[in-house]
Amino acid sequence: MERRAMTAHLPQSLADKVDELAFRLDRSRESIVQQALADWVDREERHHELTVEALLDVEEGNVLDHESVVSWVESLDGDETPSYRR
Repeated sequence: MERRAMTAHLPQSLADKVDELAFRLDRSRESIVQQALADWVDREERHHELTVEALLDVEEGNVLDHESVVSWVESLDGDETPSYRR
């Protein structure tokens, strides 16, 4: 895998936490930062996918009106689920 160096300036308190984790886990600071960044990128990509999916639902009319949501929440002691309005 090709690699590329990147530089980031961190607040001192965050850098200290990375150092503490690296020491405690017996891992390099690079591996700690690399894992954290990879996890963050994965989360952001998933967030984007879910946003696009939600916007498509809205465009297709797959939405619930406020009253339906309130009724469903009030009925949570049962097994009812809300139905979409078109």
